[in-house]
Amino acid sequence: MQLSAYTREFGKNLNIAYPVMLGQLGHVMVGLVDNLMIGRLGAAPLAAVSLGNALVFIAMSMGIGFSFAITPLIAEADGANDLEGGRSYFHHGLILSTINGLLLFILLLVAKPILYYLDQPPEVVELAIPYLNIVALSMLPLMAFQAFKQFADGLSQTRYAMYATLLANVVNVVFNYLLIYGIWIFPRLELEGAAWGTLISRFFMLWFVWEILRRKTKFAEYFKWSKKEMLKWAIFKRLLSLGLPTALQMLFEVAIFTATVFLAGNLGTNPQAANQIALNLASMTFMIAVGLGVTATIRVGNQVGLKQYRELRRIGYSIFLLVFLIEAVFAILFILLKDILPVFYIDNIEVISLAAQLLIIAALFQLSDGVQVVILGALRGLQDVKIPTVICFISYWIIGFPVSYYFGQADKLGSMGIWLGLLAGLTSSALLLYFRFNYLSRKLIRTKESILIN
Repeated sequence: MQLSAYTREFGKNLNIAYPVMLGQLGHVMVGLVDNLMIGRLGAAPLAAVSLGNALVFIAMSMGIGFSFAITPLIAEADGANDLEGGRSYFHHGLILSTINGLLLFILLLVAKPILYYLDQPPEVVELAIPYLNIVALSMLPLMAFQAFKQFADGLSQTRYAMYATLLANVVNVVFNYLLIYGIWIFPRLELEGAAWGTLISRFFMLWFVWEILRRKTKFAEYFKWSKKEMLKWAIFKRLLSLGLPTALQMLFEVAIFTATVFLAGNLGTNPQAANQIALNLASMTFMIAVGLGVTATIRVGNQVGLKQYRELRRIGYSIFLLVFLIEAVFAILFILLKDILPVFYIDNIEVISLAAQLLIIAALFQLSDGVQVVILGALRGLQDVKIPTVICFISYWIIGFPVSYYFGQADKLGSMGIWLGLLAGLTSSALLLYFRFNYLSRKLIRTKESILIN
């Protein structure tokens, strides 16, 4: 097949993906704003935000991963022109996501004492606990928001969640400024001020997306809620069968990145602060790939509904190629700007030097990280989640983490060794997931053609 068969899809892919990219970047921007504003208070407060968010990101990844189950089901129903089925998936998904938000809030409150037993700097833990108490509550509005977002994404209407997220970032910046530094009539709360800014902005985000979606004609039929007796366990079960493995996929990946926070904390406050800077920058480029991953889920899910499997394969590969090219650009930029980017976070020379070293490795795993998340999205569109979950576990925890743990010791490679483990895990994941998509897409084509022949 000629290259143009793939490149001609780039425009449509980006049209769906760019609002998701900006929306996902909006989530990361909440952390970026916290880091930039808190970094001016010193290395210990910055490390505390990193430590507190380590647990939050684990919970958030599980919740967001779970909500991803809504998108392929909505996309398949949309492709098959099944309005009633799509409405049912939306309603059931919103109920499950809201319950999930409550459970994650409770989980974070129960889990926070773990921070005292992770061999972290004591002053960092003392600062992180109050921050975590407040941010944990934001799981409630965030998970409900995710249900609305994934529903709209499944209908290829990705821009509304973007609007909500970007406006929520403005709200976050304003309240951060007022509450961290004690501007005007507001108290100076420092880290806790950043946490309140996050909480307020997420409640605003939920309200905004609900308000804008319910007023749009395209969504009107979906907002006709079912009566209680019309709720079906079979729908809940299907969402759970897709959502739980997807949540585990997200957990395995985010957890290994979170493990780098703890491993870096064992090396000291400055290495932990440097690790947070590099993670935050890498997270922003990762969210570009997440946007294309959602695009893969939507477009592959549509083709499943249409039963057009050759098109499914071609579209999938067009998105893989696109993310590879985009991430290659980011890799080059990370290398060229490695000594400049950390300066925006902090003025500590040692932290800046360590972060610059980590950005070299972050540049190297841009390609595999981007490709693996997009292939995961395509497999999600095929509603294939169990085997990819096993692949993620093997890649990150059987291959990647042992490398990080061994080479991340102070008497070996230190912070660089920790990130070499990330590179190994992500590269393994990308290769294994590629083989999985190649196998399944070929199998679908052969099966359909065999049926037609017979």
